Amino acid sequence: MTIAEHDVRTEASTPAVATMSMAAALNLALADAIQADPEVVVFGEDVGALGGVFRITDGLTARFGEDRCFDTPLAESGIVGTAVGMAMNGMRPVVELQFDAFALPAFEQVVSHVAKLGNRTRGGVRMPLVIRIPFGGGIGGVEHHCDSSEAYYAHTPGLTVVSPSTPQDAYSLLRAAIASPDPVIFLEPKKLYWAKGEVDTSVTAEIGTARVAREGTDVTLLAYGSSVPLALEVAEVAAAEGRSVQVVDVRSLSPFDDETVTAAVRSTGRAVVIAEAPGYVSVASEIQARVFERCFEYLEAPVRRVTGFDTPYAPPKLEHWYLPDVDRVLDAIDSLHWEDEK
Repeated sequence: MTIAEHDVRTEASTPAVATMSMAAALNLALADAIQADPEVVVFGEDVGALGGVFRITDGLTARFGEDRCFDTPLAESGIVGTAVGMAMNGMRPVVELQFDAFALPAFEQVVSHVAKLGNRTRGGVRMPLVIRIPFGGGIGGVEHHCDSSEAYYAHTPGLTVVSPSTPQDAYSLLRAAIASPDPVIFLEPKKLYWAKGEVDTSVTAEIGTARVAREGTDVTLLAYGSSVPLALEVAEVAAAEGRSVQVVDVRSLSPFDDETVTAAVRSTGRAVVIAEAPGYVSVASEIQARVFERCFEYLEAPVRRVTGFDTPYAPPKLEHWYLPDVDRVLDAIDSLHWEDEK
């Protein structure tokens, strides 16, 4: 099914505010960026006539031509290497690496060149390059089609790493990423591609900022990507049990918004970090450590994590056991030493 079949949008009539899926919001962001800047090009495996595996680039080749959105060979290292050369020479390439685990053949290019070139040249050569990677689970894929590799990128100095959880952030963050003079790893939660929400194309996003998705006073849930809707669902269930749950969408993994996260946790005194990736040496571990360092005297209980397990990604029939769910998060909340229940 194409983007057009999910979201009615024509070139002649594009409202500033519309309801659309995350996939459509990403498609719109790419189209608007291509139209606004002649140096923006989009390429990757099957992104042209097919419109990408998830149809995020649907219609872009037909609208803008093969010079602006085109297919590449099945060679991730070559895709990123080509993008590096383009970015060095003033273009703004946006590449799609088809699945999270498929991106790993390009990892050497990302670490050795994409992340380091600005530092290597003392800022003389910038790298305005966006690498789009569908990531995470929830679609019943197997290990090479579902993975959570965000820790590799967030650990690499020189990379900006972001992940939207709403159609609005998908649009605004992608526009901000394309406009950035530095390389951005743009992690798209494939589980949320068809989740719908309102998008205002006039709204901008600042990379490096978190957002409070729901106010609350008893406990703070810290999440990103597809874990944000889960956190909001948990907050609804907890409200029925008489607990007020705050939800913070981290959304920028690097740089990290310590100010917003710290203020949120200090206001409640309790925190749970939610992420699909395995917990050991993870982004969730880093968030937990940063909260402990900055909020220790405000905490009423240890900071908990609810993550995937420290195993290779589960096969489809076991996926629901592997991914964090409402019950696991509620159990973590229940473990936070509630004085009024003693």
